[in-house]
Amino acid sequence: MDSLRELYQEVILDHGKNPRNFNTPDDPTNKALGNNPLCGDQLTVYLKVNSGVVEDVAFIGRGCAISIASASMMTEFIKGKSEDEIKQIFNKFHEMCTEDASDKSTIEELEKLQVLSGVREFPTRVKCATLPWHTLLAALAGEKEVTTE
Repeated sequence: MDSLRELYQEVILDHGKNPRNFNTPDDPTNKALGNNPLCGDQLTVYLKVNSGVVEDVAFIGRGCAISIASASMMTEFIKGKSEDEIKQIFNKFHEMCTEDASDKSTIEELEKLQVLSGVREFPTRVKCATLPWHTLLAALAGEKEVTTE
């Protein structure tokens, strides 16, 4: 179990230090600012949505390794997904981060995001991991800003 935990930490550190899709795109259709005052995380999620499908996603911001890694992994995971699919993924991701994920279908569906499941052992870090996802939903809904408070 320790080797799995170490692998998870390595993945989080890699995404935290070398975030994917970390940029400001020229032509987003949606964007929202997310703020986690408890940890100081702030990020903006940019989307290019066409016919209800996320064609492109990017983010910028600053924060702890968990929030940046979560945003980075989220951007890779949701490209090409519909708004409805994203809302379902959000619900399963949030459940995975806050509850014991005993549902095997959830675990399998979110396999690449599983590295963030350990935050449920640290309640203050749940907000760090879920901030990008709340910001994503806000952007999809046309809201300008969201906070974890």
